[in-house]
Amino acid sequence: MDHMDGLTVSGCERCPELCASRSQIVNGSGPADAALLFVGEAPGAREDEQGRPFVGRSGDVLWGALRERGVLREEVRITNCVRCRPPENRDPTAEELANCRDYLEAELDRVDPDLVVTLGKVPTEHLLERDVAVTKEAGTVVEHRLGGAPRRVLVCVHPAATLYDRSQEETFGAALDEAVALAGLGDGTGDGSGQSRLGDY
Repeated sequence: MDHMDGLTVSGCERCPELCASRSQIVNGSGPADAALLFVGEAPGAREDEQGRPFVGRSGDVLWGALRERGVLREEVRITNCVRCRPPENRDPTAEELANCRDYLEAELDRVDPDLVVTLGKVPTEHLLERDVAVTKEAGTVVEHRLGGAPRRVLVCVHPAATLYDRSQEETFGAALDEAVALAGLGDGTGDGSGQSRLGDY
């Protein structure tokens, strides 16, 4: 029987194929009162193995980019539209996304972030409930009702896009600059140059 205790989902069996392919449910991680909340698509192999979202290559890109802007992983919350790994890392189906939607909305209501950032096409279209040209709309902020309240949602390309297409790095960086500024995080010197400021800590 599925159950959500605070921010943690356990025992969910709504999606038979995902139940068969997962080794565990991957819940969101980060502060329960984070100002900035990222939403990805679904866990991959590393996430399924470790039980945490964005611990693979995409996570390395995202957390590295945030560090360059003076933001630590521990300051933000990250979750996924679907909490179980789809077989062969395929996209979640519309039914799977719908099955997990109330968990995501409950998490948004509980955390109540100042800004929600969607990472890539699947979470952006799922949350905004329309077709989205993510590269064109990256950095755009829209207000959309999610869960029990209207929320500011910033569209962002998926960090993995920068691994396969270097031209996406500037788009990704500019969207993150906007997100960090709107959430009031960082050291205010995010210039997208990629120069690490880890010496500041």
